[in-house]
Amino acid sequence: MKTAHPETPVPTDADDRRGVRPVICYPVDTLPEPDMTLYRAARETLTPVSEVLVPPRDARCFRVPAGHFFRIHSVAGPQVGDLNLWNAADLSERFYSGKTRALHGTHLSTGDRMWSSFPHLRPMATITRDTLDWYGFDSFGGSVHDVIGTRCDPYTHNLLSHGGLYHHCCHSNLTRALSREAGLPLAEAEPHVHDVLNVFMCTGFTRDTGQYFMKASPVRPGDYIEFLAEIDLLGALSACPGGDCSAEHSSDVARCHPLRVEVLKPADGALTGWRPPARNGYDRSHGR
Repeated sequence: MKTAHPETPVPTDADDRRGVRPVICYPVDTLPEPDMTLYRAARETLTPVSEVLVPPRDARCFRVPAGHFFRIHSVAGPQVGDLNLWNAADLSERFYSGKTRALHGTHLSTGDRMWSSFPHLRPMATITRDTLDWYGFDSFGGSVHDVIGTRCDPYTHNLLSHGGLYHHCCHSNLTRALSREAGLPLAEAEPHVHDVLNVFMCTGFTRDTGQYFMKASPVRPGDYIEFLAEIDLLGALSACPGGDCSAEHSSDVARCHPLRVEVLKPADGALTGWRPPARNGYDRSHGR
């Protein structure tokens, strides 16, 4: 955190240095764009095929075949969820939160994609509908569906609470859910749990100290975020123990609600011409 009282004297050209215009690190003009016209047309043909109810302060896994859609629904009250995605056939290919943030920004909405880890680096899922897209950025710099935060976890909780133990952090919930679904011991499942898409969470950075903040989520029952699965997916969703994250995110006191994951199939032919994306074309053998 930047100190409010720096020890170094302000140089005479400080204003000039601060006034240098920023440059976007990853211009996305050449980034392959999803065919949103095709996806919107396919959405009109969707039929529900399965659903999973995620209990409060817990997590559940779900599977989505490539070319199917899935929705995360708010069903009973304002609730934040932490989402992990893996290639259903290869857990080493998983959602890459940091690269997604570098390409699309701190918060995701319709048309943005969830990119996978190296060496694959391809779209795993594309957001096709977001009923909170109206929110934009508020006067505090906050917005919804962030790829800033990592996930609440028992290690940081233990560090900050000086030994306090809490076993329903999203990291713990996701670990247990993956262990059950994949038949892995907890110690083997845990390394596969990764930084998340914070679904429905309203977050940003404070302007004075640059600290990550959260505030009450604007989500209400009936809101949802929808994705197209670009590859066969194994997902895990935790209903955060912070509820709407208006006060704290590792708590047995916060009011929490379930979340519903719905998997939907488009009509045959509705995605004509669509194909699951190939792995990234970079040949890493030349760089070794």
